[in-house]
Amino acid sequence: MLAAVVQMSSTPEKSGNFEVAEKLIRAAASRGAELISLPELWSCHGRDTVYRENSEPVPGPTTDFLAGLAEKLGVYIIGGSILEDAPGSGKLYNTSTVLSPEGELVAVYRKIHLFDVKAPDREYLESRTISPGDRVVTAETGPFTLGLSVCYDVRFPELYRLLAERGADVMSIPAAFTLQTGKDHWELLLRARAVENQSFVLAPAQWGQKADGRWTYGRSMIIDGWGTVLAVCPDTDGFALADLDLDRLGRFRREFPSLENRRIGRSDALSGSGGLRNL
Repeated sequence: MLAAVVQMSSTPEKSGNFEVAEKLIRAAASRGAELISLPELWSCHGRDTVYRENSEPVPGPTTDFLAGLAEKLGVYIIGGSILEDAPGSGKLYNTSTVLSPEGELVAVYRKIHLFDVKAPDREYLESRTISPGDRVVTAETGPFTLGLSVCYDVRFPELYRLLAERGADVMSIPAAFTLQTGKDHWELLLRARAVENQSFVLAPAQWGQKADGRWTYGRSMIIDGWGTVLAVCPDTDGFALADLDLDRLGRFRREFPSLENRRIGRSDALSGSGGLRNL
């Protein structure tokens, strides 16, 4: 299966972001991509103050837009993430979705690990506006099982081991990594998640300076289960393409059966760590 990761520099203006996303999705499909993934918060990014007015239900207008494109083009679309209303909480979810070539919404994942950190450039408190999800989610996309996650989740390897145990052979990690953390940790973390779970990684990302002044790292990547970077985007809007060779992945897993030969299985500590309780 040929996969594409789309790279964008989204703004707070939803309509312009939709135009860019559609153009890049269509271009990737015209190159033969059958699985196309968008970055985190692709439809609205850069100012927390406009997030609530741009939030919506799931399913809703944005998933309908992506479903229509998926059906017209005959592709799977991983909808990066968007801002979803969290009824009754006064907050929002950072939500990733998967749309099938039939135009059906087949999976919904709400980001579990929120970005509350003191980065080199500033303090980030995603929890001021976003509520955490509490479910591990996989989806069937053709011959592959897709494991869903979003951005800061990548720093929590226990989530990806749970996804692998549920059969995921492709990990989806749409992101908006900061420039300061991205230059040191982005590729390192993505390759680690690929190698330790013997899975492909699709990592579409935001790039460039945002409306609030922050810089995002970009360098959207596709990585195989050996940890090899198969494709990467330069610093511009665009997409990267790579073939997800399931036979080759199967060979990796047969020759290095680390998922099967662990001395310690899934522990209570795993299932009870941080945001992964009661899954």
